Amino acid sequence: MNDTIFVELQTSCADRQEAEKIADALLASKLIACAKFFPIDSKFLWKGEVQQGSEVMLNMLTIPDNFEKVKSAITGLHSYDTFVLQQVPLTRVSTEAQAWLDESLGV
Repeated sequence: MNDTIFVELQTSCADRQEAEKIADALLASKLIACAKFFPIDSKFLWKGEVQQGSEVMLNMLTIPDNFEKVKSAITGLHSYDTFVLQQVPLTRVSTEAQAWLDESLGV
């Protein structure tokens, strides 16, 4: 059994087009193995004011070592002045998924 650790990275995007542009760039660079898109409604504090809007949550599968590279790539593509990129550890994936992620990410 391979001991590779995988994580899910998440960031919200202004719309589906932006999320797909980011995902396409990260997939082409093999920084992520997969991207999923979820429409969301958000409320948040921005510059001291409560804001709300519709966004797209971009969830991506990768390895922890890719966090900074993914962040750098997103910085050049994202429309937000400040975007949140968060990392969620995956404690276990199926054997088949493990093999696919290893192959996709060149692990």
